[in-house]
Amino acid sequence: MEEPVEERLCGKMKIGCGLHRYNLRDVFTWSLLKTILMGQVLSLLICGTAVSCEYLTRAKVETPMLQSFLNYGLLLFTYTTHLSTRTGDRNILQILKTNWWKYLGMAIADVEANYAVVKAYQFTTLTSIQLLDCFVIPVLMLLSWFFLKTRYRVVHFVAVAVCLLGVGAMVGADILAGRDQGSTSDVLLGDGLVLLSAVLYAISNMCQEHTVKNLSRVEFLGMMGLFGTLISGVQLVVLETRAVGEIKWDVHISMLFVVYTLCMYALYSFMPIVVKMTSATAVNLSLLTADLFSLFCGLFLFMYKFSALYIISFVVITVGFIMFNAVPTYSALPEEPAEASDDPMAQSSSDHLLLSADSDTQRTETLTANDTP
Repeated sequence: MEEPVEERLCGKMKIGCGLHRYNLRDVFTWSLLKTILMGQVLSLLICGTAVSCEYLTRAKVETPMLQSFLNYGLLLFTYTTHLSTRTGDRNILQILKTNWWKYLGMAIADVEANYAVVKAYQFTTLTSIQLLDCFVIPVLMLLSWFFLKTRYRVVHFVAVAVCLLGVGAMVGADILAGRDQGSTSDVLLGDGLVLLSAVLYAISNMCQEHTVKNLSRVEFLGMMGLFGTLISGVQLVVLETRAVGEIKWDVHISMLFVVYTLCMYALYSFMPIVVKMTSATAVNLSLLTADLFSLFCGLFLFMYKFSALYIISFVVITVGFIMFNAVPTYSALPEEPAEASDDPMAQSSSDHLLLSADSDTQRTETLTANDTP
């Protein structure tokens, strides 16, 4: 018996969105809850860096390269040292011999992205930075589509739009609360720096996803620590020697540097784990709540004005994040086999992606055949 036209169209729409095999029980799983919680831990770590930076700024300490150098130096001390003890094909000498230029480029993108976005505060407003910084998400999706062969469904684009709507609500709350901080000395230059940092962050995050999923987390962090320390160290000497010399060191200032460095170190160490579980795009969506956590801290620490739009923004961003992770993305091509991975489940994870894609294709063909009168 032929199905009604409405049901056939609804079925085809679900196939196109990737929702044809999901119900509420499939969506709200322990895996999704764990992903949400881990994403919010990353946001809290960013909140810790933001609060410590705010206190440093109030103490007239503006040394972004020194702060980056301390973070990369700690990565060098731990992960690069660990990587140097590795034997076999993926030892540090073999990596430097074959792929040094790739990791150098990745480190340059990461270091300069951090520097560009901090520098932008001198020229443009907080509102512009919050809005334009979201440019990293579409750029990252585009790069992942072409280079990582990641394929998105309609629901993923809708989820991104929902998250960006939540960011809009947060920016609106900032304007109503009069928190349009920053400078307006050269808005065009500042906005350009934010866009540049977004592109560089997208490149760095794409490289991170490829490395941790196909090679290892230790290799990524070890190479980032090595080249990041070299690059930030050179820029520190060139750009901030005078500013560092003017710091009036005391227990308060020292503790702020310690808090910032430990939060950044934990962020860099923990983020590859979440990226491997989900994707760089999903992680960046979860990080949209970082500004909200900073604002909530500011309500108590810096006496910011509260707005109900902050709560609405958090809920909207969380809904968008759940929508994005409810339907998994898949790779158009098989992933490279994991080499010297520190996760024995790397290969099975790749097989799962391929089986998932094949299963989706079979379901689509079956439903399409059933839809034929």
